[in-house]
Amino acid sequence: MSAISKSFINDEKREKISRIMNTDTVAGYIFALPFILGFLGFMLIPMFMSLYYSFTNLTLGRIGYEWIGFANYERMWNDPRFWNSLGVTFRFVFLSVPVRMVFGLLIAYVLTRKFRGVHGYRATYYLPTLIGGSIAVALVWGQMFQRGGVIYNIIEMFGFEGIHWFGSPTLAMIPLIFMNVWQFGAAMIIFAAGIKDIPETYIEAAAIDGANKLQIFFKIILPCLTPIILYNLVMQTIAAFMTFTQAFIITGGGPAEGTNFIALYIYNHAFTWRNMGYASAMSWILLLIVAVVTGVILKTSRRWTFYVNE
Repeated sequence: MSAISKSFINDEKREKISRIMNTDTVAGYIFALPFILGFLGFMLIPMFMSLYYSFTNLTLGRIGYEWIGFANYERMWNDPRFWNSLGVTFRFVFLSVPVRMVFGLLIAYVLTRKFRGVHGYRATYYLPTLIGGSIAVALVWGQMFQRGGVIYNIIEMFGFEGIHWFGSPTLAMIPLIFMNVWQFGAAMIIFAAGIKDIPETYIEAAAIDGANKLQIFFKIILPCLTPIILYNLVMQTIAAFMTFTQAFIITGGGPAEGTNFIALYIYNHAFTWRNMGYASAMSWILLLIVAVVTGVILKTSRRWTFYVNE
């Protein structure tokens, strides 16, 4: 290689290094460093470690473990409690997510109208989402539906027999669904932003043509909101699959494992029964299931999603 070529390559390297090491770039790396370290330390590395542990018989509190191959995955296939927890989780997702989205959409539609105090109402409806699925909220919610609780007494006030919600595997799911729907604030805010982004000319043209408010909602607003609906559907579905706190605090997975969500079942194997290897394997199966469900939603969305710029 000639001296001219070497000099050109060295100059190019020095130029790249100078671009990388300029003040703005270094400052950007420094500010991004906490996130990068957190992502590596608490997300990426633990994920790959759990994948490795899923092929072992790792037990918390016991020194050493052995490579057992696909034994944990074979155990899952023959574990009726695992299949029950999957069924319970799917029922919760299919029942709670649509109701939560419909409720959030309707409230967002009402709160995008102009009337006195609308900003206060928005803040009030968003408050449950800010509180989140905390342990304190779950405890209060459980007390409301307990025998002798607020909901139980209200039903008796109307002359009906009080319902023992947590005495039946079927009924125990209903308070958990109500609690999930109650925290619709995030979906509501996104829907409200989408409604405000719809061009007013569309609504005005429909009104001039004689369309009433119901027709405008279903023929104009709803089609224009389909990208927002898709986003909320994916995010709410993923969140519903990971539901844990409500069942852990309120029902403990009972009665008769009627609320034993897959996340709770994984937690029990990992930290109650200390079967970390088996819990890791179930976690990866849950990840695959969520990925497949999300992929199906995105694949089918082409048939019903409408984009304004198209």
